[in-house]
Amino acid sequence: MNRKMKRVGSLLLSLVLCGTIAAACGNNSSNSGNSEAPGGSASTNTKADPGKPDISDKVELVWYLLGDPSADSQKVVDQWNKMLEKDLNTTVKLNFTTWSDWQTKYNLLLATGEKVDMIFASTWADFYKFSNQGAFMPLDDLLPTYAPDTWSKVPKQDWNEASVKGKIYAIPATYPEYTPDGLVYREDWRTELNLPEIKDLDSIEAYLDGVKKAKPNVTPINGKAWNEVFSLFKSYNGYEQIGGDSGVVVAKSYDTPRDIIAYPFTAEFEAWVKRMKTWADKGFWASDSLASQKEPGDAIKIGTGAVYLRNAPAAGGFITDLGKNKPDIKVGYFPFNRFHNYVMPTLSVNNAMAIPKGAANPERALMVLDKLRNDPKYYDLMTYGIEGTHYSIADDGKTVVTPPKGMEGKKDFKGYDIASWGWRVDSMSRVKQAAGWAGFDPLLEEFKAESKPNIFAPILLDYQPVKANQAALNQVFEQYGKPLMMGLVPDVDKALANFREQLTKAGVDKVVDYVKTEAIKYDDEKGIK
Repeated sequence: MNRKMKRVGSLLLSLVLCGTIAAACGNNSSNSGNSEAPGGSASTNTKADPGKPDISDKVELVWYLLGDPSADSQKVVDQWNKMLEKDLNTTVKLNFTTWSDWQTKYNLLLATGEKVDMIFASTWADFYKFSNQGAFMPLDDLLPTYAPDTWSKVPKQDWNEASVKGKIYAIPATYPEYTPDGLVYREDWRTELNLPEIKDLDSIEAYLDGVKKAKPNVTPINGKAWNEVFSLFKSYNGYEQIGGDSGVVVAKSYDTPRDIIAYPFTAEFEAWVKRMKTWADKGFWASDSLASQKEPGDAIKIGTGAVYLRNAPAAGGFITDLGKNKPDIKVGYFPFNRFHNYVMPTLSVNNAMAIPKGAANPERALMVLDKLRNDPKYYDLMTYGIEGTHYSIADDGKTVVTPPKGMEGKKDFKGYDIASWGWRVDSMSRVKQAAGWAGFDPLLEEFKAESKPNIFAPILLDYQPVKANQAALNQVFEQYGKPLMMGLVPDVDKALANFREQLTKAGVDKVVDYVKTEAIKYDDEKGIK
């Protein structure tokens, strides 16, 4: 390099250094006293308000939701961005995983460290696994400053469920969902036959027996009756499933969560299988029930069945549909929480929003979510779409009507529906649960009055240390356990002894010890006695 070129190079270097120092000084001055990360497009003339988060730098956030966009999603997002730009000097690029192979896309987003500022999170999308792996950013220090309304309004129990090893990794939806199982049954037949009101196991048996005797062509649980029998067994005895796919391993009761057992070895199980033998012999279900693919609910619709297992919200959908298409059929509902007078909501982090660890603008993302969860204009727009185009407000001034008034029956109407579950808030919602079934409102009040925290669902295990034993247990359960529980065996005592023997050979004790060890670790962490 000649001398002239060296002088030019030195001059350029000096200019670059001066510019860098000036820029750094300017940034330090404008951002003093807050931790908002600069990013996005060029700075505006917005001045920071002392005591409030600095939004002087305009940023574009990247968000991801599960599923597919609506036909008008971009129109809705465009309106959202106009509001965000005015209020928070921010815009959002809203992306969707699509439902086609969504898990692969979702896992890649978190594994590769792609720059995402906020993403839907859920227990069924491996929230706890990803939190343990460090895929999400801890939010404890950010929430009070950048999402103050959300921080103050979300119940402590919900924050606890969104925590792993003492750190909060998601903002859970504040939308308690109660889904206890129960029985939909032909109430018109119950009154016609003067059968007792359904309120316990004995009255359920009396109902099934009365229907079968009076209506020989009806099979009370007509189709695959396994779900009805198994759910009834667990609920009646107060057993709580623990550890995900733990098969025969349960917590003995809500009040004794550390008492973890294999229920086939209990006296309660022995009494149950003997009772189910009498039910099967009376024809409460068909002998081919375990092989059947028929839904018992379909049999109710055509008058050949009397009972159908549904959780409470699903019962609402079934009953509402029945009322529209078969108005002559009258049904009732008995929820299984009444066996022990408590109910657990689904985990708040079944639907939540989280910030990946590589997010460029976590502070602004929280500010946007805080607006979305607490400002009705934001909530309604992103949850229901554009008023007058996608919905209108009913005469009660609260609930949503779709299609909107004036659009009823029009073929060119486009609805708006995206996976907005992550920011749902009960007090902001304009749509009733259970498909608008009127019977759900008093049930919901009953559930809320008896609600207890869900202390079992977060214990999700991979069973790797006992994988072979777990596979063997599942095979034994299918081959011997299900027929026994359905009363489809000639000799209950012999079948029970053989089932227990096969479980022991498969290593049931090892699986119980594994589940118990892992569950107690979780109980110790959460202070559960």
